[in-house]
Amino acid sequence: MKVSVQAVAVWGKIAPSHSITAIMITDDQQTIVTGSQEGQICLWDLSSELKISSKEILFGHTASVTCLAKARE
Repeated sequence: MKVSVQAVAVWGKIAPSHSITAIMITDDQQTIVTGSQEGQICLWDLSSELKISSKEILFGHTASVTCLAKARE
């Protein structure tokens, strides 16, 4: 059995600084994913009115995130 643990931190109304080095939008066009120079991956909600709000930040990379790709099922 494969067990995975995901490190996730959620912030309040103001997201931490995040120097974007990569960006991707999901197929449903409701989430934007950004990678940063600081090694973080951030998830952002995108509303139908095109308003962006912070959702989650993923920590763990030790180098800049310069590429993002979608996984297949």
